Amino acid sequence: MKKAVTSVLSAFNLQPVLVDIGASGTPPRVWEPIARHSVYIGFDPDRRELHDTPRGVYARSIIVNQAVTTEPDQDEVHFYLTRCPYCSSTLPPDTEALANYLFSDLFRVERETSVPASSLNSVIHRLGFPGVDWFKTDSQGTDLRLFQSLEDGVRNRVLAVDIEPGLIDAYRGEDLFVDAHRELLHQGFWLSSLDVKGAIRMRPPTLATLFRDQPSLREADIAQSIRSSPCWCEARYLRTIESLQARNAEEKDYALLWVFALLDGQSGFALDLAHEYHSTFHKTDISDILRELSVKAIQDCNNRPTWTRIKAFFPVSVKQFIKRLL
Repeated sequence: MKKAVTSVLSAFNLQPVLVDIGASGTPPRVWEPIARHSVYIGFDPDRRELHDTPRGVYARSIIVNQAVTTEPDQDEVHFYLTRCPYCSSTLPPDTEALANYLFSDLFRVERETSVPASSLNSVIHRLGFPGVDWFKTDSQGTDLRLFQSLEDGVRNRVLAVDIEPGLIDAYRGEDLFVDAHRELLHQGFWLSSLDVKGAIRMRPPTLATLFRDQPSLREADIAQSIRSSPCWCEARYLRTIESLQARNAEEKDYALLWVFALLDGQSGFALDLAHEYHSTFHKTDISDILRELSVKAIQDCNNRPTWTRIKAFFPVSVKQFIKRLL
């Protein structure tokens, strides 16, 4: 599958621009199969958990140690550094709401500071990129407003969006999932996956009292005996075919969305794209390749690499074959 998607990227001369806001830790694993063909741009002002991507993994890797702001002329923002670096945000934690959960101490503000900031649009223009193809943000409360801050021409060309919005008020004035979901559907995306995350709803003082009264109990016992309550989620959206049609998208947009669909395990949607590519551009040979690879992905239930099973169908590589047709 990796060879299949990278062959299509090479054949269409595609270099996806992958934006990662909140780049603590490592880049999303879903990008690994296309890394060497892609440009990675990571943002995070909290350097405590920031790691450079290994040299040579991406075609180009750019780490921006700045916060992302929605204001074009703002070069500095107030930042709340919390006990857990993954909880730091430009928004203050909602301590009153968080007090009902055992993980509230992770949001304890250890320090407030001003950090350098840039708008997404200014960084994109400064780096000379025409746009963003996959937009991933874990901004701790501002995912929707950051996506909305993109210029219309850039935002309308984004093909995939990953967000981690809250289901509870962990930050004051944060963008919740219900708001982000409604707006992304309106802008021509569909929800491809949703992974709900949670924490135990119990006040820390109550837990302290329980431990005092029941000294034999341990934290592991609490985690096993009390069900977590939904607190935030990891959601992925892909652009709809109808949205591509509405803006008269180019061949490369269909091809890149097809690649993203396969990376996300959405082989049925990939097959839809292959059929739509044929209907729109009337290039039967290319659409046959996309369709064949989609079908193989659907049939690939024994973990055997798809690439080894399609060689019998094509005497030359996918990359060479498509190049002959373009």
